[in-house]
Amino acid sequence: MAVIVIIEDNVQSGRLVAKLLEEAGHQVVLTETGEDGLMTIFETTPDLVLIDLGLPDIDGQTVIALLQQQPELAHTRLIAFTAWPETTAYNMARAYGCHGVIVKPIDTRRFAAQVEAFLSPPEALPQTPTGSTHDDSTDRNTAE
Repeated sequence: MAVIVIIEDNVQSGRLVAKLLEEAGHQVVLTETGEDGLMTIFETTPDLVLIDLGLPDIDGQTVIALLQQQPELAHTRLIAFTAWPETTAYNMARAYGCHGVIVKPIDTRRFAAQVEAFLSPPEALPQTPTGSTHDDSTDRNTAE
């Protein structure tokens, strides 16, 4: 079981991803603003943080930069969680120093496994982005 903090200002999307991760056995804390997310992260020292890059109070880049300055969070995986176009999302996540990216809308059937892949030790992470959830199936359950 991992401790995961989600910083997502879209309440419906946040609740969905929290539910999926809880059903997979993880302890999840959902926050809606960058400030609340930072406070929660400093209190819990999570294993992984899903960070929406477009937050209403503090942008995702600033949140990520602040987290990267904390030695006690050196093992915390920082994953961009965004609805930005896929190429833009990967470029921004790489520029921000994230460990990966998951692009919304998510595939609810694969989401927990995508997040869990980022919990692997750094040397086990793939060199190419794996967060893309793009497929053409018409029966996909999605959240924005």
